[in-house]
Amino acid sequence: PVSKNKQYITQTEEKGTVLISEEVVCAIVAHSVMEVEGVVGIGGKVGADKKNWGKGMKITISESNDVSVDCNIVVAFGYAVMNVAKAAQDAIVASVSSMTGVKPTVVNIGVSGIVRQ
Repeated sequence: PVSKNKQYITQTEEKGTVLISEEVVCAIVAHSVMEVEGVVGIGGKVGADKKNWGKGMKITISESNDVSVDCNIVVAFGYAVMNVAKAAQDAIVASVSSMTGVKPTVVNIGVSGIVRQ
């Protein structure tokens, strides 16, 4: 059942409609970011609303299927923060695009910490 409180990417296909929930997009983002070299975690607050998922990320899907992603990452000490953040942006765009068919219009990366490993 489709919840009115959730946002969905909506794809109309020949045999019907496919809805991809924001939780699925959130999972795609989390998996792709954690594969980026220099990222050791996702964390920090990106907003105080229910869309935060408690994981340092916020996904917004508009009625026109525009997807925006806000994601806070923790970077390993010794890595160039800007390079890691850019790689995280690129990974998110590539994975969300390939897995949902919708390219994110905005991907904001916040670096919420640096840790020694």
